[in-house]
Amino acid sequence: MNFAPSALPLFSAKKLLSASGVAKLSLSLLLGLVLPTQASAQDRQETLPLPLNEVRMFTEALNRIRMSYVEEVDDQTLLENAIRGMLAGLDPHSSYMAGEDFDLLEESTTGEFGGLGVEVGRENGYIRVISPIDDSPADRAGIKAGDLIIQIDSKPLREMLPEEAAQMMRGAPGTDVTVTVAREGQEPFDVTITREIIAIASVRSRMIAPGYAYLRISQFRVNTGNELEEEIKELTAENEAIDQPIKGMVLDLRNNPGGILQASVGVADAFINEGRIVYTEGRLEQTGLDFSATRKTVAGDVPLVVLINNGSASASEIVAGALQDHGRAIIMGTRSFGKGSVQTVLPLDDRRAIKLTTSLYFTPSGRSIQAQGIEPDILVEEAFITRRSRSVMQYNESDLDGHLENGNGPSTENERLAQALVSAEEVLVNDYPLNEALNVLKGINAFKPARAINTTGSFAQSDIN
Repeated sequence: MNFAPSALPLFSAKKLLSASGVAKLSLSLLLGLVLPTQASAQDRQETLPLPLNEVRMFTEALNRIRMSYVEEVDDQTLLENAIRGMLAGLDPHSSYMAGEDFDLLEESTTGEFGGLGVEVGRENGYIRVISPIDDSPADRAGIKAGDLIIQIDSKPLREMLPEEAAQMMRGAPGTDVTVTVAREGQEPFDVTITREIIAIASVRSRMIAPGYAYLRISQFRVNTGNELEEEIKELTAENEAIDQPIKGMVLDLRNNPGGILQASVGVADAFINEGRIVYTEGRLEQTGLDFSATRKTVAGDVPLVVLINNGSASASEIVAGALQDHGRAIIMGTRSFGKGSVQTVLPLDDRRAIKLTTSLYFTPSGRSIQAQGIEPDILVEEAFITRRSRSVMQYNESDLDGHLENGNGPSTENERLAQALVSAEEVLVNDYPLNEALNVLKGINAFKPARAINTTGSFAQSDIN
């Protein structure tokens, strides 16, 4: 399946924002972008010999297009299209950027832009929804991960690049856009969505049961690591104030398409205090990076479950893979997306650059996530829990003729009927994977005297079998 995220944030926010003339990039999405401020002298001098026969063939094709195409096309457009096609043919993440593409980099790092709030990729020539951003217009309109967007404002998207489709969905807040959605098992349907300023809160938290915290990361942005630490500290202080220590945490990375690399390192660092988190390898020496944990861990001894699914990509996979390799967390859900490559932005001039895949990243144990993803320790499919209505074959003491009342007053026939039947509109729907994660944490604490936590906060292997 050719399922490709549309764009890729960033190794270094400081380096990105200080890059002269290359301060902006296409779309905010997945992890693994390195943006040098300028090409080094060594890079400019090291050129490989060109294959003359292929260069002649390219020149001949270019000349025939210039002379024979039905409409006149300027040379700059033809050459830029050639570069764009050359990069698109390498892999789904390499691309050519010019003009407005640069203007979107600040949006990807600050998390504010006018649009629908949906992350898109490419599959079999169409635009696939990786995930709607939490509480965005797309999310509220019912757009789901896995949907195919086949038209935008009645314009077919077949063979359109994700960057182009995303640009069509962006626009001034308050304006409408109509997307045609193809969803498995349904006929294509139109959804009209009003654009808004998408201001993403990357971390949210709450207590889901006494002593059990829920942490949701929707995307990895510049300050996500710090935000997570603050959320954990606040939850810890609030629970200590009521003499209720936190006994377990759920870190929800489902449908999180990734983001900035340092943010993923910061999130993993909140739970482990030593050892490698992630490293990268490529053909060039400067593409090899290595990130390790520090001792500023804020939740090193709290049992942890991490939820992932097919919409968890890139930075999400780095966090899940690192915590899994360190034995620090139980990974639950379904296999993750499998985006394990790193992109570098290489400037061509002040307004144009290429985004090129230059390396792969690896988990602490040396696993490559590319096209494989993270396999959960416990497989939990996305599902719903529904409350079943009472069977008409069942009856209680209160149904028997002449039964004695209990002193609380007689029940009317309507009240008893309402207790017995549950209509379709009254079905109780819960988050099944989250409930299973909570059950696992409660189980860990039920056997707490028999389990051991080492100095890094890792579970003994027997605790997660």
